[in-house]
Amino acid sequence: MGSGSWSTNVYDAAARYRAASGAGAFAYSDHVTSSAPRGSWTAHPSLDPKDLTVRESRDSAEHPASVAISVLFDVTGSMRSVPQTLQTKLPELFGLLLRKGYVEHPQILFGAVGDATCDRVPLQLGQFESDNRMDDDLGNILLEGGGGGQMTESYELAMYAMARHTSIDCHEKRGRRGYLFLIGDEMPYGKVKAREVRDVIGDDLREDIPITAIIAELRRKFDVYYILPAGSSYVGNTEVLGLWRKLLGQNVIELDDLGAVCETIALTIGLGEEAIDLAEGLADLDDVGSDAGASVGKALAAIGRDRAAGPAAGAPLIDGATTSGAAGTTRL
Repeated sequence: MGSGSWSTNVYDAAARYRAASGAGAFAYSDHVTSSAPRGSWTAHPSLDPKDLTVRESRDSAEHPASVAISVLFDVTGSMRSVPQTLQTKLPELFGLLLRKGYVEHPQILFGAVGDATCDRVPLQLGQFESDNRMDDDLGNILLEGGGGGQMTESYELAMYAMARHTSIDCHEKRGRRGYLFLIGDEMPYGKVKAREVRDVIGDDLREDIPITAIIAELRRKFDVYYILPAGSSYVGNTEVLGLWRKLLGQNVIELDDLGAVCETIALTIGLGEEAIDLAEGLADLDDVGSDAGASVGKALAAIGRDRAAGPAAGAPLIDGATTSGAAGTTRL
């Protein structure tokens, strides 16, 4: 996967077609939720993790230095507005990544997280794509709107899938981690449950995995960020934020404007790639006419300071963040 190139013209043409035909940007979800009882809802075949083999981000002649970028968002309850926002702002995300030179060959995977204890579709995973097929993946996501109301969702199941079922050339060929953004407002469960892995993915896992262990495994391959945006149920909740900070250190981003999520992702990657410092990134937002600068600057202040300071003396150059609670995300 990952061939082809993003086209804003193609994106705009698809949006015009949907508007003319009366279809929404999430046609699969609209169809399923309006035509079938909840007990029969299923993930779109292109996003179904059952019997998942591997999601790949590969180099090619067209993209010789691919960078794997994953964006997984909570689709329970109040978080259902996140994918709509992402979908409408995809051109801005690519405009910053490509036209501002943050990443020359991004390959983006979208996915969705629910609650494996009660939802019909607790996990959905697309493919890494370089072209407008990522818009198709977004459009195929089922917005179940479930969740159990206990301040936990199955983020740990999504992290297991990303740790065990992805293969990315940026890491395997060049020793550079990809990026994984989790967008949500609740906490993960304390362990990856073998029973849920068998039910949702199909792996014959023999025992549960503590969440700290799966995050350590995941961080060998990805820089992992958690974004808690405004408008969600647990904004500012100290229990939610405290747990994520124990797990991911400074890579927990509080965002006071959901509409700034794409710009926040783009500048976080720009900082990670050392293509910009935070001031340069905020200037880029002004340059492209974005009004998200104030929210993004506030959200990324700590990460921007860390990048400006550079790696600590003696810090490992690669794959150093392999333990839970590690604060840094030092890259090559």
